Amino acid sequence: MRVDIYRRTEAEGKFSHLVVPEGRPIPQEAINTDWETEMSGQELDESAAHWDDFGIAEPGRQISEKGYAITSVKEQTD
Repeated sequence: MRVDIYRRTEAEGKFSHLVVPEGRPIPQEAINTDWETEMSGQELDESAAHWDDFGIAEPGRQISEKGYAITSVKEQTD
């Protein structure tokens, strides 16, 4: 699946990531924070159990249910 990847700075120098299918806007419920574009048009395997680089578990399920996948607070990256 081709996706666009956004990130935002969190406390203690950590980052959260938001991933949406390529070309789709950030969903309304997620636009209330300052997301910065990190990468566009990246190919990622949505059937993977975890996207380690982004701290995102079950990306395919998240995208299917919400239209996006997001980093868990417990998995924010450095």
